[in-house]
Amino acid sequence: MRSVAALFLPFLVLVTLGLSGCGLLPDEIDETASWPAGKLYSEAKGAMSDGAYEKAVKYYEKLESRFPYGRYAQQAQLEIAYAYYRQSEPASAIAACDRFIRLHPNHPSVDYALYLKGLVNFNEDLGFLGAFASQDLAERDPKAAKEAFETFKELVTRFPDSKYTADARLRMSYLVDALANHEVLVARYYIRRGAYVAAVNRAQACLKTYPESPAIEPALAAMINAYDKLGITELRDDAMRILKLNFPNSPYLVEGYDDKTSPWWKLW
Repeated sequence: MRSVAALFLPFLVLVTLGLSGCGLLPDEIDETASWPAGKLYSEAKGAMSDGAYEKAVKYYEKLESRFPYGRYAQQAQLEIAYAYYRQSEPASAIAACDRFIRLHPNHPSVDYALYLKGLVNFNEDLGFLGAFASQDLAERDPKAAKEAFETFKELVTRFPDSKYTADARLRMSYLVDALANHEVLVARYYIRRGAYVAAVNRAQACLKTYPESPAIEPALAAMINAYDKLGITELRDDAMRILKLNFPNSPYLVEGYDDKTSPWWKLW
């Protein structure tokens, strides 16, 4: 004899199929299914304007998937990158920028994709507010700052007339100073812990890599301090002569070369 479950199974299948065909299953409902490309794009833009970035990304992804060769698809890829940036998802934003650049190397908006990628790494808000929060790029891991610099460098080299180039140059200048100061901070850190050779190496790295940075003065002072601790008087005196020659009014010549207690961003 057939079981009760076996008797009802065909009925259940028919009911399920019927509900699915009528669109009554929640998981099967997609209000965007019949939307043309223009409506998908306008709805995505509206979501972006409202700050609903996750919703905007979903619309843009549907747009690109359904209309991959339409006039909105490439713009959707850029908008997705920006939405991720505003949503504080840097890895996804950078991946989206890289994807756009890889797929459309000759697109007129490649300069914008590079600029946006640089902004993601630059972390504009923390960079600007660093002085007020007693923290700056110079105290954080410099990996993102270096990547931002390289991206901005590519932008200004490949697109010198881009409308984003002037701002990229300003950010590069800031990054150079921040990275140079990072080397000085690390050198001072090593001095405080008695790792004087490591301190010399970091100070030298600052001098060689960022010769135009204002951090050269404190880097020389750190080097003098480290050489003095090591008892290498000849190299200490050489560094002191360079400091006097280039910075005759340096406060380090008056106050000495020991580590300063005030962070570099408070010196003004």
